[in-house]
Amino acid sequence: MDTNTANMTLLTDFYELTMANGYFESGVAENIAYFDLFFRNIPDGGGFAIAAGLEQAVEYLETLKFTEDDIAFLKGRGIFKDAFLDYLRNFKFTCDVWAIPEGTPVFPGEPLVTVRGPMAQAQFVETMLLLIINHQSLIATKANRIVRAAAGRGVMEFGTRRAHGASAAIYGARAAFIGGCIGTACAITGREYPGIPAIGTMAHSWVQMFDSEYEAFRRYAEIYPDNCVLLVDTYNVVKSGIPNAVRVFNELKPKKTGIRLDSGDVTYLSKQARKMLDDAGFPDCIIVVSNSLDEYIIRDVILQGARIDMFGVGERLITSKSDPVFGGVYKLSAIETDDGRLIPKMKISENVEKITNPGFKKVYRLFSKKTNKVVADIIALDHENIPDDENFVIFDPAFTWKRKKLSDFYAKDLRVPIFDKGKRVYDNPSIGEIQAYCKAQVDTLWEESLRFENPTVYYVDLSTELWNLRTDLIHRYQKDFE
Repeated sequence: MDTNTANMTLLTDFYELTMANGYFESGVAENIAYFDLFFRNIPDGGGFAIAAGLEQAVEYLETLKFTEDDIAFLKGRGIFKDAFLDYLRNFKFTCDVWAIPEGTPVFPGEPLVTVRGPMAQAQFVETMLLLIINHQSLIATKANRIVRAAAGRGVMEFGTRRAHGASAAIYGARAAFIGGCIGTACAITGREYPGIPAIGTMAHSWVQMFDSEYEAFRRYAEIYPDNCVLLVDTYNVVKSGIPNAVRVFNELKPKKTGIRLDSGDVTYLSKQARKMLDDAGFPDCIIVVSNSLDEYIIRDVILQGARIDMFGVGERLITSKSDPVFGGVYKLSAIETDDGRLIPKMKISENVEKITNPGFKKVYRLFSKKTNKVVADIIALDHENIPDDENFVIFDPAFTWKRKKLSDFYAKDLRVPIFDKGKRVYDNPSIGEIQAYCKAQVDTLWEESLRFENPTVYYVDLSTELWNLRTDLIHRYQKDFE
């Protein structure tokens, strides 16, 4: 779906425009700058996050332009001169962009997106890139947690009516699919992304519309004989819902049968339902459960022996209710002189976690040759290469005195080119390919990183050259204030 259908150019913080105007007035709008988009903390205290939203970011950058309505609005503010408005009128995105592909497990401090180009352009796209990447990465991360809790049982995204607006529903469902959900209740997402199944059955109102629960079930089975999933908790699950469902299954013999529980103690009711269905001769009838689920509830009901085949998860997924902010940021990391020399830039803060990493960077992921499991990530400067099998020493991020020596590994550069001087050079994978890639990459993580509580801290180290650059800049800034 094109994010610019309604012209999203002005979906930005106003200070992006005042800064662009300032750069223009100062004669530095065309000076080359580098910006990194990264995040500082993993939602829910998890072991990793899932990168998502790149396809929509590409769509936004590819169609970025100021319309005459935009120009008229800005002119009406009375703070921009005609020369700057003419600059915006002829605005064309000409930056280089690199990114980590969607579906990749990622960690704090790693540049998910790097933008290189004229200062005014590279600065202006900050807000929308953060909006897109923050939202979809948040939902993909939450969905992956929920899918892992389901331990092989299907998870359906049911959150459309509780999403924070239309775009959040559509793109949230897309991100949930990347994270591992098998489908969505959001019909328009199914239309816009044909690889995502749009799925659904009935509401309690369907059952209430008919004179009896039996009649409601029978009519539904007549209309949908190939896939008949009946909502059995409108009145009483054990005394009427399941008996009426069994009666209809016996009479009409639909090809696929299922029941859904949307209230009550789903562990107890699913056990009762499974026994009743098996005793009635329907061992293949699936049991679907919904009702304010999340990864912790799902994990607990499975541990308690619930007989559930599929979960429908709504508000706690689509809003990431337990931790609803991804917290990605977009920071200047370098500027480029006319002769191509890079001048690294970094932010210094009294909050240590807000100190940024300078320079033009990339991320290497190191894999064990014996297990193909991940070992560590190295954030390095762009010109650095990490040869396979090189003896390599990394620091434990939790204990600066603790080191680990690596050998017998291979290195993969996670970064891929997206735009070259404003021209897209990246083909978006299909949504199914992204989901499969995500699953495969999560499978390369150690089980200790998959824990919901107190996951092991994954090694993300800086290369020696980047570490020295960062340290030298900090010391230089300190001397300036002595």
